[in-house]
Amino acid sequence: MATVPTPDTASPGPGGSAALPKGPEPTDGADPDEGAAGAGPLTGFTVGVTAARRRDELVALLKRRGARVVEAPTVRIVPLEDDNALRQATELCLAAPLDYVVATTGVGWRGWMSAADGWGLGRRLSEACRNAVVISRGPKATGAVRASGLGEAYAPPNEANDGLLTWLLARDLRGRRVALQEHGAPLDAFAEALRERGAEVITVPVYRWAPPQDPEAVRRLVEQTIRREIQAIAFTSAPAITGFLDCAHAQGLHEEVLDALRDGVLPVCVGPVCARPLEEHGVRPVYPDRGRLGSLVRTIVEALPVGNRELQLGSARLVLQGSAVLTPNGTLWLSPTQAALLRALAEQPGRVLSRAELLRRVWVGISADEHAVEAAVARLRTALGPHAALVRTVPKRGYRLAVPG
Repeated sequence: MATVPTPDTASPGPGGSAALPKGPEPTDGADPDEGAAGAGPLTGFTVGVTAARRRDELVALLKRRGARVVEAPTVRIVPLEDDNALRQATELCLAAPLDYVVATTGVGWRGWMSAADGWGLGRRLSEACRNAVVISRGPKATGAVRASGLGEAYAPPNEANDGLLTWLLARDLRGRRVALQEHGAPLDAFAEALRERGAEVITVPVYRWAPPQDPEAVRRLVEQTIRREIQAIAFTSAPAITGFLDCAHAQGLHEEVLDALRDGVLPVCVGPVCARPLEEHGVRPVYPDRGRLGSLVRTIVEALPVGNRELQLGSARLVLQGSAVLTPNGTLWLSPTQAALLRALAEQPGRVLSRAELLRRVWVGISADEHAVEAAVARLRTALGPHAALVRTVPKRGYRLAVPG
């Protein structure tokens, strides 16, 4: 487990974190375009996005609901540099009748059909698939199959490759020809299991996963996750999770990242297949019933704001949401330390918390003294601006919120 020196300016995120060099924090102060009434359900929250495909769409959905987004694609999809491999596989599929065709991803299926059209083989490939039994993994692959004018004979309820394999292995495969559309990585074990049952398997490599285009962005996301500077991280594919964890491992921060994903940062996956690499490490992500980006965002909306705190300062109603305070006149974004400090005080409004107690609760795992608490309170008051009186000093005792308990 890596140990990284902590600079004097380092500060923890909510719940504390491993010590890391301090990265840029959100700009403090009010956003006049967002009042408490007009703020979105994710205002105050920062969400990491690791998607390579449809990233712009996911980012737009999150921002529309008020979230700040950290973009760091952890893998990239690389089309085959040489289409010869895909064309040769397609021609092999057309050399004799196919018995089964396996569609594993929607983007892969569409890419295959499109490439075949470009070679003038689209009609023949569609006919070959129509005369075979087509099975598909999940709604995206099923939708792509149907959009190409075909129908699926089977789609496993668990949306997993092992469901497809179990279905195929229940049949007599001796002498059968099976086309297996791969998705990003070779499906060697899948193909070998079919061959052991006597099938002739034609693997169709449409695209593959590669390291991220901007590895530095992924490294920053790893550090922000450990510092709890983000409140959630969205994953839309299992390879994206693997790429993220591989980056953490290369930094010597693998265990710290897993600890953050278990407590402090909400991992949200598009579906159960995507979630498996995290579950294998003892992390329990949340995911929607339907594997759609809209459903993924709704899951984030439903899961994150449960920690909101409502505060009353005179006639002003304030809401502490994530790392922001929603006021009638705008949104005040706080740093992770400021948000953690205010949240600690807000757990029992009116109760006095000593500097030592705040130090234990907010600066978890980081060496600091009571002067750090005093400095952080001063910065918090500055960030609160006209609402600075919310945080009161109780001489010789500590601090409290100026709200009724």
